[in-house]
Amino acid sequence: MTYDPTFRVGVIGAGRVGAVLAAALRRAGHEIVATAGESDASRGRIEALLPGVLVAKPTDVARASELLLLTVPDDMLSNVVTVLSNSGAIHEGQVVVHTSGRHGLAVLEPARAVGARTIAMHPAMTFTGTEVDLPRLTGCVFGITAEDGDRALTEALVADLGGRPMWVPEDRRTMYHAGLAHGANHLVTLITEAMEILSAAGADDPAATLRPLLTAALDNALEHGDAALTGPIVRGDVETVRAHVTDLVATAPQTLPSYVAMARATLDRAVTDGRVLPIRATKMLQVLDAAEASVPLHRQPR
Repeated sequence: MTYDPTFRVGVIGAGRVGAVLAAALRRAGHEIVATAGESDASRGRIEALLPGVLVAKPTDVARASELLLLTVPDDMLSNVVTVLSNSGAIHEGQVVVHTSGRHGLAVLEPARAVGARTIAMHPAMTFTGTEVDLPRLTGCVFGITAEDGDRALTEALVADLGGRPMWVPEDRRTMYHAGLAHGANHLVTLITEAMEILSAAGADDPAATLRPLLTAALDNALEHGDAALTGPIVRGDVETVRAHVTDLVATAPQTLPSYVAMARATLDRAVTDGRVLPIRATKMLQVLDAAEASVPLHRQPR
């Protein structure tokens, strides 16, 4: 199927993702005709990244566009597509793209039913919603789900954004997204808690203390997987782990649940690959169980 290599693009949801992707498409030669964004933050991103672009109601944005980019939260997406399709704002021949990691094409069924071409196109990147994100799109992987007939169009759009496509089957979208969320979102929580612990230990710049260690650990993990594991768990140092949890209970109890959870997961992997003997693992689990039980419920995060 042939298509115009450039589109009149409308954006509904000028959040961190939508404003940046629209700015990238604009740089690639597409015309951003209108965008919808109601919050002060969204209006600020539109002014900074999309100067001169009309701000309009979602239905007007949809009617004005050949390619409609839906960058709304996951839980809002189904309702937005349904309302726009039922109102006639989404129309036959239009290309409707959403950027949800969790959802595939099923959520866009109301648009497909009125004749639109539908694409799920999720950038596997974290966004600030500023110009800083634009060069980061180069080489970014996009999790793509689309009909076979829209493959060339989808690959062209990803190329315009500077990215690389990863084709994800419809029934694997949630697993795809869970892997990204577990790796990126939970990493932020983990690092933040590590900085809290270092601050409690007296570090005046915990981020600088962690940066070289975490950079090396991340690179090694991505390259070698479980073989990159180091530290007291994989060495079977029960008394070191006991000392860790004792101090955490006393000084930073808010970090104990995640420390224990990650210690258990790490221990399971170390036992599976043979680096920790089951008898040593049992002793370590007893230490972790005792630490968890020692924190009063009112001191644990809700």
